[in-house]
Amino acid sequence: MNRHPVTTNKPNHVKRGKPNGGIVMKRVILSVVAVVALAGSAVILRAQDAAKVDPKHYTVAFENDQVRVLKAHYGPGEKSVMHSHPNTVAVFLTDAKGRFTFPDGKSQDFNGKAGDVNFDTAKVHLPENTGDKAFDVVVVELKGKPSAK
Repeated sequence: MNRHPVTTNKPNHVKRGKPNGGIVMKRVILSVVAVVALAGSAVILRAQDAAKVDPKHYTVAFENDQVRVLKAHYGPGEKSVMHSHPNTVAVFLTDAKGRFTFPDGKSQDFNGKAGDVNFDTAKVHLPENTGDKAFDVVVVELKGKPSAK
């Protein structure tokens, strides 16, 4: 008796794996990266020059290659938009009660007395007046290292 193997078009083993699975996974990863990048860009776009994005509250009083001096005025209950400052020195011209909200959603309350002077490192924030009186602050933005002459 002569036995011949039976042949069919069916493979005798099945390849395990995901055809095009690698491509699909790459697309998913790229999509997630794109969304995260866009979200980060949105924060950066919102965190712009205070005088440009909020001229209602900030005016440029003086500027040179070392500093920029801003006058800030907030009425009771007024809120700014998210913006940034480099290292700054703030001089309170009046008493102030307010809150800074940061891009991560955390906030910090502040109280300033007329004549107070504070230094702060570069930040992105959204300030608001939480008091019942207007306040005025002079903000001196430091641009870089001083040059010796």
